[in-house]
Amino acid sequence: MTMTHEATAATPLQDDRAAPLPSELHPKALAPANLILTVVLSVFGAIVGIQMLASLGITPSTSLIGALAAMTLARVPLAMFRGFRSVHAQNLAQTSISSATFGAANSLFLPIGIPFLFGLPDMVVPMLIGVSLAMLLDAWLLYRMFDTPAFPASNPWPLGIAAAEAIKAGDGGGKQAWLLLGGLATGVAGAVLKLPMSAFGVAMIGGLGAMVAFGVGLLVRGYSAPLFGLDIGALYVPHGMMIGAGIVALVQVGRVVLKKRGTAPGTGAAASREARGATALGRSLRLGSVGYLAIMVLLAVGTGVYTGMSPGMLVCFVIYGTFAAFVHELIVGIAAMHSGWFPAFAVALISLLIGILIGFPPEALVVLAGFSAATGPAFADMGYDLKAGHLLRGEASGTPFETEGRREQMIAGMVGFAVAIVVVACTYRMFFANHQTAPINAAYVAAIKAGISGDTARNLALWAVPGALLQIVGGARQQLGVLFATGLLIASPMAGWMVAAGIGCRLAVHAVLGAGAREKLEVFAGGVIAGDALYSFFSGVVKSLRK
Repeated sequence: MTMTHEATAATPLQDDRAAPLPSELHPKALAPANLILTVVLSVFGAIVGIQMLASLGITPSTSLIGALAAMTLARVPLAMFRGFRSVHAQNLAQTSISSATFGAANSLFLPIGIPFLFGLPDMVVPMLIGVSLAMLLDAWLLYRMFDTPAFPASNPWPLGIAAAEAIKAGDGGGKQAWLLLGGLATGVAGAVLKLPMSAFGVAMIGGLGAMVAFGVGLLVRGYSAPLFGLDIGALYVPHGMMIGAGIVALVQVGRVVLKKRGTAPGTGAAASREARGATALGRSLRLGSVGYLAIMVLLAVGTGVYTGMSPGMLVCFVIYGTFAAFVHELIVGIAAMHSGWFPAFAVALISLLIGILIGFPPEALVVLAGFSAATGPAFADMGYDLKAGHLLRGEASGTPFETEGRREQMIAGMVGFAVAIVVVACTYRMFFANHQTAPINAAYVAAIKAGISGDTARNLALWAVPGALLQIVGGARQQLGVLFATGLLIASPMAGWMVAAGIGCRLAVHAVLGAGAREKLEVFAGGVIAGDALYSFFSGVVKSLRK
């Protein structure tokens, strides 16, 4: 951070970076210098993501690594690196490496490991083609849905705030930089002590109701067994509640689209903008449904699973896979938007369990598990990146500069995803030859082989009811059901206590500072999240190299 701060002193921001001049042009993602950097960073991010997922079962957040690389190049006294002094060029760098990391690991390498581990190696290549298309569609849909009533730009997207505050503090220096450094030091110190500091940081900036639900869910999961002798995970309580909450969340999104599209013209600029956003959301959902349907058909034919099903079962399989992809995407996106955590592995397992209940053959379940796992991570990650860019561009929704910036970020992200596809295609054989796959794949394969009992089916149906009711009570704005179920799916009671501590600090700061608390909390919390992410990244790389 010292290096970044010094670079900033030499190239300060404009006096009003929050309101770009009308003539200001956004850096182009395909400009030679930006493209070279994004490709290099994307290769690095993809390799690191695959290696850490295969060896440790986690995917690191690398967006700050990309921003730091651009900041470092900005210090080089050569004309070709001058463009990296722009915070928007740095935003493109962090967008591309983050996309490549999560895309390669979560959206590609993880899904293709399922057929390999199940003993169907011939299915790997068609699965890679299908999940690659699903990943690209996933990211494009978030680009289209961002700043609509379902996924407002004003919502937290905590990792996006962390990236933006790091870039702004590095460029502007001053008190904000020192406040960010304080948060960074706090995050690193807590991470060294094995504390989940990202949960602490997120609780200070996320929606209050959502954070309370998330924290309570974490604590209930952590202490249900020692206090009450109930293993709610084994009873599929979290999974059932997420099913109910997820279905209601999908209905709520549909209601938002229908309600906002019916807004009468002339009811105000804000209402008109929301109506346009709802129209764009509805169009995106329709295009997405067609896209996912086409990918499911492609997977069914390409993998050959259609030969083992009757025409009726095949139609049911394709329709259910399309529906599951949508629900999975929305749940993961909502959880990421509010909490900074996205339970992609667990929600994919839920889709698989329902597929087992329906009675799909094992080969079809392998395809379903891979397809479900591929949707969601790219969606959530693109949301974080667009939130960072939105903050750096001054939070000016609807302006030409904001529109252009989002488009360039989408292009940078697609570059990262394209690199991820190439890296996975070139390296997966090496990992599989060493029997290295994502650890969660073993759970998917075990579930397919073991099947599901009648008791499990009843538990899923039973606990779907309170999940749905809680989601209805919280409404589309607070997402209490989805966030509570997200907490129940994560076995980390310490994260629950850190969420509680973050909420307590947040309320105390607001009581002392009043209206000025929000901005300071965002900067400090962004530093905490960034510190935790950087320590986790570097410590994870070291552990991965030792294996």
